[in-house]
Amino acid sequence: MRTVVLGGGESGTGACLLAKKLGHEVFLSDKGNLADKYREVLRQNQIDFEEGQHSLDKIYSADLVIKSPGIPENNPVIEELRRRKVEVISEIEFAGRHSSAKMCCITGSNGKTTTTLLTKHILDTAGMDAGLAGNVGFSLAAQVAENAHPLYVIELSSFQLDGMYDFKADVAVLTNITPDHLDRYDFKFENYINSKFRILQNMRAEDLFIYGYDSDVVREKVESLSIVPQAAPFTYLDKEDCAAYMDGNMLVAKESGRVFSIDKNEITIKGRHNVYNAMCAILACMRLGVSNEKIAEGLKTFPQVEHRLETVLVRDGVTYINDSKATNVDSAWYALDSMTAPVVWIAGGKDKGNDYSVLFDLVKEKVKTLVCMGLHNEKLIESFSPICEVVDTDNLADAVKAAKAHAKPGDVVLLSPCCASFDLFKSYEHRGEMFKEEVRK
Repeated sequence: MRTVVLGGGESGTGACLLAKKLGHEVFLSDKGNLADKYREVLRQNQIDFEEGQHSLDKIYSADLVIKSPGIPENNPVIEELRRRKVEVISEIEFAGRHSSAKMCCITGSNGKTTTTLLTKHILDTAGMDAGLAGNVGFSLAAQVAENAHPLYVIELSSFQLDGMYDFKADVAVLTNITPDHLDRYDFKFENYINSKFRILQNMRAEDLFIYGYDSDVVREKVESLSIVPQAAPFTYLDKEDCAAYMDGNMLVAKESGRVFSIDKNEITIKGRHNVYNAMCAILACMRLGVSNEKIAEGLKTFPQVEHRLETVLVRDGVTYINDSKATNVDSAWYALDSMTAPVVWIAGGKDKGNDYSVLFDLVKEKVKTLVCMGLHNEKLIESFSPICEVVDTDNLADAVKAAKAHAKPGDVVLLSPCCASFDLFKSYEHRGEMFKEEVRK
């Protein structure tokens, strides 16, 4: 079996390790440069690789190609492989074919990382042996090859789901769907929605599908399908026919005849979006056999997630919060919704065709000053000038200084950019780190 892996990051390197263990002839090709740690792993394991180029003759002679989620379907190399009838799959699909472990899979436009980490934390609290894989954690293929677990918690992007065919989730979570990555889906929202719903592939009647009832897009799609697994909708409403719902301040969850409840104020992560994330994790962990006592303990001890409503520090009575992960309007909506003090809001970056009108009511209610920090702030200024004071800057250092000047004791300075980071930064993580550095200065 000749297996070619395209892309030499975490997933690609992991796929190589599993293919090698299975006795395949393995070749990795990456058009960019490999990180030192991955180059070293490939050398140590005597895996043939190239970087900075694609040797097409070597690629096209493959029996199986495992591609990085970052490579789009319309890439000419992928199109040619498909024309030649070479099977092209994702690393998660490849790993799933060689594992009989239980799979708890989590996707959605927003909230999937926090939900994944919270689920893993609760399982750890309960002493269960679970691996963390997908968009967070380590390569699933590498773990199947070298450090197998009986259960995995996997964060899945739509790009990963696109390369999955026979893979099956035992527990699937779909947090919500809002327009995102439409450039990869012919600018058709329906294509992106269908991609997210691939998480349901191959699920059986005895499996569990947890989904966001309050996400209109998700609910309407569910209503239009005949869902095979048991459906468990969650909502912020007082709606007892959902699997998880709110009764005053109490979060209530029901699964297989069991009932769990906790005061939302006892959960370490705050805001409505984090109540949703907690509901997903609770329902998944109930199904996976965690006791109510251990679920409660996990919810009360979960640490803050970096770049997601992360409190940086309190200085002169002003709280500085890093929500750099808010790369779209929906994420910023949840951040603003969770604020209980007057907000000096820092936003801006690479606009992904944002419709800011959904934020108008919240901004009117919560925001005293908007500080823009992008290279092209025209749309933000035009959208919000009629609603609140707007300050224009074109870099993060000046934005933080302006926010400090406009904030009074008791206020919150919130970095929740609403936009991609690629105008000024390498990634949302880089943007968050730079924000924390400027705040500490």
